[in-house]
Amino acid sequence: MPPFHLAFPVHDLAAARDFYKGLLGCTEGRSSPDWVDFNFHGHQIVAHLAPDECGSAATNAVDGHGVPVRHFGAVLDMETWVATAEKLRAAGTEFVIEPYIRFKGQPGEQATMFFLDPSGNAVELKAFADMDQLFAT
Repeated sequence: MPPFHLAFPVHDLAAARDFYKGLLGCTEGRSSPDWVDFNFHGHQIVAHLAPDECGSAATNAVDGHGVPVRHFGAVLDMETWVATAEKLRAAGTEFVIEPYIRFKGQPGEQATMFFLDPSGNAVELKAFADMDQLFAT
């Protein structure tokens, strides 16, 4: 599967580095005074300095939760998802949606969690006990 590329706005590159590199463990790639590349689970994400573009509050209801409409993330293996949830909890992360199992007993059952980066960008990390359920209907 080819890696995806995603560019997103941040209000502060140092805070983005602390979050993506320090907390989430992404490695840093190229950078300039206006942007920085990160390896996000094998995908290239780029934090661009654009304070006026940050933040969005729109949500849609999914499984009884208000899911941020604008978000990005990764599908992890279950072991990595559990370890990441524990790491985020230990760091005092404020979750938009606490780690839990969504669609329990239904097609597409998945572990999910949502949290915000320092610029208000919503990040979702999810995992499937059965990866064949990723596109289940």
